[in-house]
Amino acid sequence: MALVLTEEQVMLKESAAGLLAEKAGVAQLRALRDADDALGFAPDVWRDIAGMGWPGIAIPESYGGLGYGYIGLGLVLEQAGRHLSPVPLQSTVLLGATLLNALGSEAQKQALLAPLAAGELHVTLALQEGPLHAPEDTALKAEADGAGYRLHGSKCLVLDALAAQQFVVIARTSGEPGDSAGLTAFLVPADAAGLTVERRSLVDARGVGALQLDAVQVPADAVLGDVDGAWDGLSRSLDIANIGLAAELLGIASEAFERTVGYLKERKQFGKVIGSFQGLQHRAAELFAELELSRSLVLKALQAIDADDPQLPVLASAAKAKLCEVAQRATNEGIQMHGGIGMTDEYDIGFFIKRARVAQHCFGDYNYHLDRFARLSGF
Repeated sequence: MALVLTEEQVMLKESAAGLLAEKAGVAQLRALRDADDALGFAPDVWRDIAGMGWPGIAIPESYGGLGYGYIGLGLVLEQAGRHLSPVPLQSTVLLGATLLNALGSEAQKQALLAPLAAGELHVTLALQEGPLHAPEDTALKAEADGAGYRLHGSKCLVLDALAAQQFVVIARTSGEPGDSAGLTAFLVPADAAGLTVERRSLVDARGVGALQLDAVQVPADAVLGDVDGAWDGLSRSLDIANIGLAAELLGIASEAFERTVGYLKERKQFGKVIGSFQGLQHRAAELFAELELSRSLVLKALQAIDADDPQLPVLASAAKAKLCEVAQRATNEGIQMHGGIGMTDEYDIGFFIKRARVAQHCFGDYNYHLDRFARLSGF
């Protein structure tokens, strides 16, 4: 498949760029941060986004979505990265909808995907239990209890936890931490007895939370998929999530690069525009080439999702590792080439490095995915 966008995809990209620049840009992120907003996003802006159909962009039409595929979602996520848009696209759409579609029964999909596609339902993944991404190390226990299950344990770094109405909680129903077998996905309502959600703060000013589950009772039909059989669907969903994060990182890196080049063309030193200095030109040229390579890799990975390519795990880790590297370089260069003012809150460039660092570590950082890529590729 050619690594180019169709006319329809270009129109979607331009539409996303226009709406997010107007209603969910850096200025809104700054305002939400300054207001110490607990949700981390504005509900009225999310309603506008839902009106565009974006929550259902990758959901099949049979479940109330647009059926446009993950290439379309990736284009929207790239623009969200460019504008640092504080919206729950990653938690509810990239993760929530993907998990429900991958693991849910037909009845669960019919009941949940339509309101999610309409922007009326927020669902997010509760997976991580420690400082590092290690899904096989899940220790949160789910014990059979009568007609249902009781959940005991805790989760951290749950995206948009305070906005969620439902959590997809990954629990261990058999085996030991370190085993990929024995994991089960449960749909747990945010108001379940015994569930405590606490707000946490990260440098990117987005909404995250920690969950404590003390004997949370759920019925048998709260299980998504098969008992002990969540791994395959979870693993694929995490691959999709990492490709989506790579698309967002591409947008962050591209915007940081373009803002920095714009600054190089304006700032004068020793009587000359600093963009005329050959050393800075070389650094900018190298970064431009890296961004173009990254763009092709992300598009290839997005195409692999829609084509159900068996190489998806390899491409997911390749894309995430590469974009972690390039986004780190682009945002570092942005701060350095802006000089001392790049470190001040007055300039927006600092917001890009903060969001990039969080996205880089979400669901596996550069080292995690480089090692996984090498292992899957047989190196």
